[in-house]
Amino acid sequence: MGFGYMGKVLRVNLADGSFSEQDVDPGMAQNYIGGAGFISRTLYDEVPAKTDPLGPENRLIFMTGPVTGTRFPTSGRFTVGTKSPLTGIMVTSTSSGFWGVELKKTGFDGIIFEGRSEKPVYLEIAGEGPKLKDASDLWGKDAYETQTVLKERLGKKRARVACIGSAGEKQLPIACVMNDDGRAAGRGGVGAVMGSKNLKAIACLGTQKIEVAADEWLLAMVKEINKAVAEDPFAGFFTKWGTAFSMDMGWAAGDVPVKNWRQGTWNGGEGFTKIGGARMADTILKPHGGACYNCPIRCARWVEIKEGRFSYEGPGPEYETLGAFGSMLLIDDLEAISWIGEMCNKAGMDTISAGCTIAWAMEAYEKGALTKADTGGIELNWGNVDAVLEVVDLMGKGEGFGALLAQGSRAASRKVGKGSEEYAIQVKGLEVPMHDPRCYFSLAVNYATGMRGACHVQGGSYVVEMALINPEAGLTYKQGRHDKRNKGLAAKVSQDMANVVNSLAICMFAGMALPPSAMGMLLGLTAGLGHNAQTILQTGERITNIQRAFAVREGISRKDDVLPKRLITPLPDGGAAGKAADLEYQLGEYYPLRGWDENGIPTRERLAILGLADIADDLGV
Repeated sequence: MGFGYMGKVLRVNLADGSFSEQDVDPGMAQNYIGGAGFISRTLYDEVPAKTDPLGPENRLIFMTGPVTGTRFPTSGRFTVGTKSPLTGIMVTSTSSGFWGVELKKTGFDGIIFEGRSEKPVYLEIAGEGPKLKDASDLWGKDAYETQTVLKERLGKKRARVACIGSAGEKQLPIACVMNDDGRAAGRGGVGAVMGSKNLKAIACLGTQKIEVAADEWLLAMVKEINKAVAEDPFAGFFTKWGTAFSMDMGWAAGDVPVKNWRQGTWNGGEGFTKIGGARMADTILKPHGGACYNCPIRCARWVEIKEGRFSYEGPGPEYETLGAFGSMLLIDDLEAISWIGEMCNKAGMDTISAGCTIAWAMEAYEKGALTKADTGGIELNWGNVDAVLEVVDLMGKGEGFGALLAQGSRAASRKVGKGSEEYAIQVKGLEVPMHDPRCYFSLAVNYATGMRGACHVQGGSYVVEMALINPEAGLTYKQGRHDKRNKGLAAKVSQDMANVVNSLAICMFAGMALPPSAMGMLLGLTAGLGHNAQTILQTGERITNIQRAFAVREGISRKDDVLPKRLITPLPDGGAAGKAADLEYQLGEYYPLRGWDENGIPTRERLAILGLADIADDLGV
């Protein structure tokens, strides 16, 4: 293939150290685009049901998209996919920065890893082609150190490294893949699978040019989008305060979780503002050229804490980290939360799952399901910064009480028992992110049916209730956040469009504003592919159904499309006081829209329409 794609995918057999290349099939490009779409189809085809996620038969796939590395704003993204050791189903996890662009410039659109190396290795792709090299001296180094060392070996500042830290080496189910300082493919344990394969890092240094089909027309489109971004006040919030502004602006509506989702307020709002984006900008934010590749929004934070026990300079916390280690744990010390996020980055550990699992443990400790004998003497009281510092350190090392928590809240609560399962706020094993379905009702069905578990970005349906409409997809008006009807439609469209965005490999902040017809135009300008609004919508739905089919093979059905009781129980206070979504009603909307039966299984009729008759045969529907 000539435009948008480099035309090759690298296969690496870690068991015997061999390489092979496969051409990007034009049919795959048309029907699955790239990124999450390529990964989803490949995982379904190559990872049989009941495969051990940490076994050599599992696949670990890194994939760019046809827009990666082009002029289009936010085109620095890539996707990592595998069968998750945290959930047991498929996970696709995205990251940004520059690594994906550098991979693509080596001449490969993606990499598929299989097998397991007998010793630690890293993959280097540079001028002489791909090479597996001994990583014994890197094993034990944190994610930052690993990136620094390998960049020095390649001898160019623009060299880029994706790697794991100690959490991935220990194969902990909440481990990330880290790149470009503190950016992460964060959710679902992709770093644990990388560690299970004894793969420490992938270092890239490319020289090839990324060609597009219609550069002048693409440039014209880019100018219009950049102008719109510059004039959009919402984008301006991200530029000025980063995603952390959601802490300042979301709490009044009841969107920010407090004390493991048990409270709607926190010190009259003062707790939120003490750790929000405005406070960060006024205190520790440092001007820094740390934006992702070709991004006009520049939401990434760089902070400097000049003195004290939390002194450091580096990536600052995003909203999810502030929520997970701040409001969820009742910690209102911004410098402490920043440092805890830095600890997680170095260990390569998902801050959402880590913070939420500690919140479970604090509640279990409060209610007697855990004692000091269980915690190794750590007093897990709400707001106890020293306790959290100790626990996060143990989690990253997979030691002591931290080894239990690093399994995630579902596994930890099942092991502890004593009613503590009620305090584990997760869906299908994935901890719920920092947006409350009692605030935005569409998040109830979106979380319950999420293809990788509870997720706000692979189906950000709450934006439909905030401002965004999508008439081409049937979302013709701004929904009230506590409306009863049409939440199933909001979730379905959001999930499908997220899969398209993650297949193009662009940022959700730019992609969610594009109507399907504009996505089709973008594919034409970059890759020369013929798409319109209808085929884009169908492509997103096709990818979603493959992900659901993978889950169905693992035993997932309507019984698993549930929320923790706490999230459908109204709070007594806060901006969503007295409100809770009717999940059963929402599922009653959602399943027919999806073309799934009453048990949540895709029907043969819908799969056939999507060109997935082979999957219908496989599922026996």
